Amino acid sequence: MSIRKQIQHILNQEDINFLLTNRLPRRWLTQFMGWFSKIEQPWVRDFSIAMWKFFSSLDLSEAKKSEFKSMHDCFTRELKDGARTIDMDPAVMASPVDAIVGASGHIEGTRVFQAKGFPYTLEDLLGSEENIEDWRDGYFVTLRLTSSMYHRFHAPGDCTVEKVRYFSGDTWNVNPIALKRVEKLFCKNERAFIRARLEGGGPCANQRVALIPVAAILVASIRLHFLDVLFHLKYSGPKSIPCDAPFRKGQEMGWFQHGSTVIVLAGKGFTLCDNLQQGDEVRMGQALMRWND
Repeated sequence: MSIRKQIQHILNQEDINFLLTNRLPRRWLTQFMGWFSKIEQPWVRDFSIAMWKFFSSLDLSEAKKSEFKSMHDCFTRELKDGARTIDMDPAVMASPVDAIVGASGHIEGTRVFQAKGFPYTLEDLLGSEENIEDWRDGYFVTLRLTSSMYHRFHAPGDCTVEKVRYFSGDTWNVNPIALKRVEKLFCKNERAFIRARLEGGGPCANQRVALIPVAAILVASIRLHFLDVLFHLKYSGPKSIPCDAPFRKGQEMGWFQHGSTVIVLAGKGFTLCDNLQQGDEVRMGQALMRWND
């Protein structure tokens, strides 16, 4: 077994992985990584990206540019034009990100699951200000981005963003190991709630959809194109921001500074596309949910 595989085998052991990624000073490490990743000194950049490739399946062949100013510049890279195909069926909500499908299913009243046996409620996730009835008995899907994936997120359909709410919080790791051990993890972490109304005159026009980007250790900054704001651990601005921002299906909405998780919420009438199961990898633009009302 190669040295790389031996190290990866050790780091993938659940107890060691949980200890290294959660029992260290999470907020300090996250703030440090935010600073370190932006260093543009060539040898720091090259060494950091080389280590990243060593420990992951990082593939930069689809990136719009081949040279980067810093590791942060590489994390937030854009794709080449045409690198993703958008499913334009008006009855389909497309995946907003490249990701691995996590827990998904019907929302049981207002109860959602982060992992088997680990429920949380929409009230815990979205706060008391949100009208939970829009999502009651609807559908949810959790999309997990790994560190090597493309980190920008896009509109799942023609829509208008009506509201953004920011939640300050912790930076627990959001990998499957932590999700099986930390109750209500998504409700504890830094996150943003993006509420939108579907447009376009199709079968699901005027239905509500929500994206909840959730930050994690080393990943606590979220940038949205339609707001001149960077949400991060030291953000002290308004928590609830009304919006009127139109997007076309597949149009870029924003990005994680590194990568994490996006929870997609939809009301009654949507279901996960039949061919998708937990553990499957999806690409931005691929059919994710279908209107079956």
